[in-house]
Amino acid sequence: MRAFLRYLRAEPPRPGAYRAANYVPLRPWQVRERRFTRRGRRGVDAVEVAEFLDRVPDDLAEVYAALGSSRRETQRIKDALKSWQSQRAREDLAARR
Repeated sequence: MRAFLRYLRAEPPRPGAYRAANYVPLRPWQVRERRFTRRGRRGVDAVEVAEFLDRVPDDLAEVYAALGSSRRETQRIKDALKSWQSQRAREDLAARR
């Protein structure tokens, strides 16, 4: 999993989306460990924040799992296409002889 996360960080930013060079997307563990300071009566509702923080890591984990699955499927398809193209080229070369 760590290797996959390092791969995500190494990915160049997508065109059209501005991000600072040192931007790192939130990870589920970062959200789980985030704590807010209380500001007295004018602060945020701690219960609502806690409920939100309990939901977000699971959603992020699900998204990252889906992304990983999609990338693995894409790689499998690319490998199959390369294999098919190589086989096809060999058959064409053998037919020409």
